[in-house]
Amino acid sequence: MKKVLSLLLTLAMVATFVGCGNTQEPAPAAAPTEEAAPAAEEAAPAEEAAPAEEEAPAEEAAPAEEAAATESYDPVTLNIAYMPNYGSLWSVLTAKEKGFFEEVGITVEMVEFADGPTIIAAMESGSIDIGYIGQGAHKLCINGRASIFALSHISNGDALIGGPGIAKVEDLAGKKVAYSSGSSSETILVDSLNSVGMSMDDIEAVDMDASAIVTAMLSGGVDACATWSPNSLKILEEMSDATKLTDNMSFSDKTVSLASWIVMPSYAAENRDILVRFTKALFKAMDYAADDHYDEVSEYVATQVAQDYDSVYAQRGDADWLTGKEVSEGAANGEVEKYYEIQKQGFVDAGAVEVDPVPAVADYVMLDVMVEAGQ
Repeated sequence: MKKVLSLLLTLAMVATFVGCGNTQEPAPAAAPTEEAAPAAEEAAPAEEAAPAEEEAPAEEAAPAEEAAATESYDPVTLNIAYMPNYGSLWSVLTAKEKGFFEEVGITVEMVEFADGPTIIAAMESGSIDIGYIGQGAHKLCINGRASIFALSHISNGDALIGGPGIAKVEDLAGKKVAYSSGSSSETILVDSLNSVGMSMDDIEAVDMDASAIVTAMLSGGVDACATWSPNSLKILEEMSDATKLTDNMSFSDKTVSLASWIVMPSYAAENRDILVRFTKALFKAMDYAADDHYDEVSEYVATQVAQDYDSVYAQRGDADWLTGKEVSEGAANGEVEKYYEIQKQGFVDAGAVEVDPVPAVADYVMLDVMVEAGQ
């Protein structure tokens, strides 16, 4: 999947822009012994001196290492906002369950939300420290309401789904279509309509909560819907006459669907060290989770969101699950910045960017945190 996404993202960019060393003590001990061999009288003092030279640093090193482990990080507890799906939780729960947050002095308190805009609102109120967002809410970051400090993954979990009798996007004309405003649900709906020369004015758009969309679609209360995984998977599974009209990959020639970790700009300015620590643990978890540990991670997620394992495991195909190493290296070589640049241009073209001038990616994406966390 990563190779396919890399190729598609390359096309998207063209279309858019034309430990410390381990001291081994036997080695230094051997050298004096060999030099002392011709003189037996000198060898004895050398052998006696060697333990003294080796033991003294060893006795001092242990407390120093212990001090580093206990004093490097001031303990901190963070309120973390997430959405109840694999994509939102795959890395953060792995970091929690595998003890990676504990290694950097962080305790996380997990708080569930329905969508990105609601998470940002909670962060603005001060009840949430760090949050996860999908594609749609990134426009709020571009507009200055939040700062991005870590790329999570490249998503393919959003979908526009038509009910009975709706086989293509054009069939939505005059139909009742459910979506969640300000989220990736709205983004894929608008992109889908624009792709065939339509707009929101050509449909009866019904703005509702993500969970309500599923109920409305399954009950026939709406003709179509735009939503994300696992809601999209549930609808397609339970409605044999439903049709997936588009998903994120449908627009890979002009945009890229990203998921990210965010904070308030003021928090970012005052707590950069905490963000580096959080991201360091997150990257370690991403390296582990992306390495074919989907079954284990699905268990973590299923427990957290009280869903059955099979439905969570089915979500493992919703994205290109990047490793922390890939993100850190991409932030250093410019690849991650290009992803966010493509994304930003998509929002500009859609008229979703309200600030003038349009900010540079580096103004709202903390690439330096990603680079440092990977070192």
